[in-house]
Amino acid sequence: MFCVENSVLVLVDVQGRLAQLMYEKERLFTSLETLVKGMKILGVPIIWMEQIPSKLGPTIDSLSKIMEKERPIEKNSFSCCGEPEFMDRLNGLGRNQVLISGIETHICVFQTAFDLLEKGCEVQVVSDCVGSRTLENKEIGLNRIVQSGGQLTCLEMVFFELMKKAQGDAFKQIVAFLK
Repeated sequence: MFCVENSVLVLVDVQGRLAQLMYEKERLFTSLETLVKGMKILGVPIIWMEQIPSKLGPTIDSLSKIMEKERPIEKNSFSCCGEPEFMDRLNGLGRNQVLISGIETHICVFQTAFDLLEKGCEVQVVSDCVGSRTLENKEIGLNRIVQSGGQLTCLEMVFFELMKKAQGDAFKQIVAFLK
């Protein structure tokens, strides 16, 4: 089971025109906003990634607004692990339970999950917080992640797994915006 003290959220490449091409994009964007807000309430660190923002554009406004105190890490490699600044940040946190969200499931999300698993991390992909341009590509990406040793979770499941109990201020805040 994942716990708040050992978890980190990776937000992968929810940027520009590419983000607008995602299958069921509005649902994806809403889920991502909820995920980021909840992780902030729980105090789970977020590593925010952008794939060549000079070409793909910045992270969508609805996410960048709630991430305004952080800055994204720019990457060129499909896997976040190919970016030294990402690895430095992850290693500096000293956490090995990695939650992954973002786009595209079958490319950057998959390659990041695979590399993190190879490095000995526990990986859960938040299935309703990842997307691809087609449903088929999303499903193939999720299947490959599971075949590689990763796990799938969903927005509500991850919150309740991290909170453990139905009590406290964080629980009240998160339950309020899940409704």
